[in-house]
Amino acid sequence: MIRMSHRVEPFGTTIFSEINTLARQHNAVNLGQGAPDFDGPPEVLAAAVSALHSNANQYAPGVGYLAVRQAVADHAMRFYGQTVDPETEVAITAGATEAMLAAILGLLDSGDEAILFQPAFDSYAPQMRMAGVTTRYVTLQAPDWTFDPAELAAAFNDKTRAIILNTPNNPTGKAFNLTELEIIADLCRRHDVIALTDEVYEHLMYDGIAHIRLATLPGMAERTLTISSLGKTFSVTGWKIGWVIGPADLVTGVLRAHQFNTFAVASPLQLAAATALALPDSYYAQLTADFQARRDLVQSVLQRVGFEIWQPHGGYFVVGKWRNVAPYTIADDMAFTHWLIKEIGVACIPISCFYQESDRAAHPDWVRFAVCKTHTTLNAAVERLERLTATTRAR
Repeated sequence: MIRMSHRVEPFGTTIFSEINTLARQHNAVNLGQGAPDFDGPPEVLAAAVSALHSNANQYAPGVGYLAVRQAVADHAMRFYGQTVDPETEVAITAGATEAMLAAILGLLDSGDEAILFQPAFDSYAPQMRMAGVTTRYVTLQAPDWTFDPAELAAAFNDKTRAIILNTPNNPTGKAFNLTELEIIADLCRRHDVIALTDEVYEHLMYDGIAHIRLATLPGMAERTLTISSLGKTFSVTGWKIGWVIGPADLVTGVLRAHQFNTFAVASPLQLAAATALALPDSYYAQLTADFQARRDLVQSVLQRVGFEIWQPHGGYFVVGKWRNVAPYTIADDMAFTHWLIKEIGVACIPISCFYQESDRAAHPDWVRFAVCKTHTTLNAAVERLERLTATTRAR
């Protein structure tokens, strides 16, 4: 009998596909998936079009064009004072998701363990499962999404090969601070563990908080693989242009997997990445200001109608505790999400889906709203969310 493989049987359909479908069925304003409904900078789009007409339509080198790797290295020096060799310490990938998969396949073996903070972006654990890697979870505690240093230390053992760190975190918007990063770094050094850091929201930081790269801490450059991408910073999530930065031996491991996975990344879009990364400081400053205004707008209406809010340090999202704004008959975040789409006309994502299966029932209180939308979209969502005040009064 023909059947799917055992490694993918448990996965099901992603929560994003489910919510997107439901939102379309009910004509809801979709603040679910973190995908902008506007285009990136005109000069970046123009660079891609120019590349299309400049004989850049065949395979790129598997490692990525040198000009793009140089742009990534220049960006690392410009923003973090990080010296990177574009020849040996950078590789271009099909977005951050493929970068993480290639890192897991290229640097970890079946039977190894990797530590993962939860709630966690939903691709990490399935990728480790496909690689035969065991995930050890450390839970970030609401409402501040901090971790217990003792719990983290206890997760390390002789089988630990890597820790995955997403900062700012998806879904919560938490940016790990220097004290937290120093605790993580100390444990990595003591246990000879690799750090895989997903930093795609590095330029979406709010309230004057600075993004800190784990790789810049003492003793971490030689054991950290930094992952980022073009999509979030330049509002081109569909381009799937990402990169890894790290010591040559780690990047080589990634490339060994990457070459038999995607091999190469879209040539004209890669070349446009070099233009994007070289945009002036004014672009990055305006980006932060624009997104903080979006965050503040969504956050203010959620608070006004009764959500308990965690104010994110960065990223695309605002998370809120929903129980004060829904009928008593609603039991958990998934039921609330369906109710909000059908009755109020706004889509969000239940946070319990970002926990391991056995822990989901213990974390039913939070939902995530994406703010990476036009003001027209956000204002339409605000208008509909205002209806929740009437719902709350009727409880």
